[in-house]
Amino acid sequence: MIKTFFTEDEQKKIVAAIQEAELATSGEVRVHLEGKCKAENVLDRAAEVFAKLKMHKTELRNGVLFYLAVENKKFAILGDIGINKAVEADFWDKIKNTAIQKFKENKMSEGLCDGIIAAGTQLKKHFPYQSNDINELPDEISFGEN
Repeated sequence: MIKTFFTEDEQKKIVAAIQEAELATSGEVRVHLEGKCKAENVLDRAAEVFAKLKMHKTELRNGVLFYLAVENKKFAILGDIGINKAVEADFWDKIKNTAIQKFKENKMSEGLCDGIIAAGTQLKKHFPYQSNDINELPDEISFGEN
């Protein structure tokens, strides 16, 4: 079952990483897990999930999705148009590589946490935290089907 892929403690650490990353930026981070990627291209599936989670509804269009299909080992990071207009072309590849290094060591939750924190650090440069910032998207991990 996909909801038990990460232990309860690992899930808490991932949510804490999201919250920590969001302290530095007005950007919004979500993590979505599912068993198998339902599209041939992982970025296409990440875009479907992005829309389903209504991540494009943030005021500054600065949502970020960390998408992981655990059974067929597909991983993508997808940023909204506001972020993509502001960052360099290889921005997401650098963050993704940070996570993949840990994935290769079978440290999946650590990889996600490292990637999330790295994204927050980088997003701070383009979307600094504002005193009137509100949390526009839930911090909890979302789950798809097995």
